[in-house]
Amino acid sequence: MNTSIPKASPLARLALAIALVLGLFAVGSLVVPGQAQALEVTQCTAAPNEDGGNQILGGAETRITWRGQAAEDESVSSIVLTMPEGLQFDADGVKVTGLDELDRVELNAQITIPGDGTMHIDFPEPAPAGLSFLVETYGATFPTEGGTFTVSTQITDADGTVSDLGPSSEIQVAGLSKSEQISSWLEGQEWVQAWNSNRFLHMFFDPTLIVTSIPSVAQGWVTALGIVIIAFPLAIVVGFLLALLRMSKLLPLRAIASLYVNIVRGTPMFLQIYIAFFGLPLLGVNVDNFALGCIVMALNSCAYLCEIFRAGIQSINKGQFEAARSLGMSAPQTMLSVIIPQAFRNVIPTMTNELITLYKDTSLLAAVGIMETVMYAKTITAATGNITPYIVAALFYLVVTLPMTAITRRMETGSTKKSSKKGKGLFGKSSSSDKGSWTPATDGTSTKLEVKQPDYF
Repeated sequence: MNTSIPKASPLARLALAIALVLGLFAVGSLVVPGQAQALEVTQCTAAPNEDGGNQILGGAETRITWRGQAAEDESVSSIVLTMPEGLQFDADGVKVTGLDELDRVELNAQITIPGDGTMHIDFPEPAPAGLSFLVETYGATFPTEGGTFTVSTQITDADGTVSDLGPSSEIQVAGLSKSEQISSWLEGQEWVQAWNSNRFLHMFFDPTLIVTSIPSVAQGWVTALGIVIIAFPLAIVVGFLLALLRMSKLLPLRAIASLYVNIVRGTPMFLQIYIAFFGLPLLGVNVDNFALGCIVMALNSCAYLCEIFRAGIQSINKGQFEAARSLGMSAPQTMLSVIIPQAFRNVIPTMTNELITLYKDTSLLAAVGIMETVMYAKTITAATGNITPYIVAALFYLVVTLPMTAITRRMETGSTKKSSKKGKGLFGKSSSSDKGSWTPATDGTSTKLEVKQPDYF
């Protein structure tokens, strides 16, 4: 008689497998002893040391705060902190505090710095179990190049068991630029400290701030130059067209040009900037700040250039216009080939003065938030409470204005010498052919000097 063993159902086999796994886990828990809960690092941070910011900068002193919480049944006898590579710190700047909830516990910790980048904190007697440890390192300085840093922790409990807790959370440190490194070096120089001990010198000519302000203000200086490079050529074109309109025979054209020139020249540029930057958005017209700044500066400068060009054109002797017409040249040809080239040469010094004025007036754009020279200086001054950045900004203006002023003076001197030479005849006497000359009648009759504006159009 054959007997057969019934096969187990799939559900029964699954239950058997689960029971087997649970049994093995229970046996393993009896064989392998449970590890005691080690100290937990709850905080590892560095205090921001950026002036007016929240960054952690390398090369400048900061405070590193490390906090660890021991288990309820864990008594710690020593803590070894492996500090970030390149960190400069001293045992005198380390403070160790024990905290039992809100109560401070005196630990009498002995701190040693072997010089290998570690900090050894030893307790004469093991700390009470479950204690929280606070280690503050004052005057610590991260490497100037910055980077990402961690603090590794190793503890020894009362039984002599050593536990390696590994690295802490990362500390992001911003590197110092070359100017900031130089400034940091200057701060330690005795002559700089003596210089800054004088309140006036420190407030207006702080060497450390001069070094750090130059790169930032230079960015605004480039912006100001960009505005001038775009606005001045545009102002030349519009100003010249306005000058032609002001000399036109047509009354409406003269009236429109005169009205525009008088309004622009009769109102402050600061007011014009405010109208453009705050009035246009109210009308739904939104223009990029840089582009709008260029437009406002150009529209203001063209009114002054209009009068410069008009005076230059009217300074040309009317006889040259008539001579060109007698040679068969049309009025436009005469203007383009004869009158305008001479007029431009005559007004170059005055145009240069207007260019200098336009460059200096870019500082007014700081009032509407354009990051030009003054705006960068203003930002640094607000963060440091020192006027030195404004002095640096003034130097950037002088770098451009002083050479241009010297060039203008030389051009004016050269123009005067040429005019005096042209006005001299034989034996140094004034020539009767001098433009604009007038000779009274020699027959005793009275004469009347009549001055007429050249009729070019």
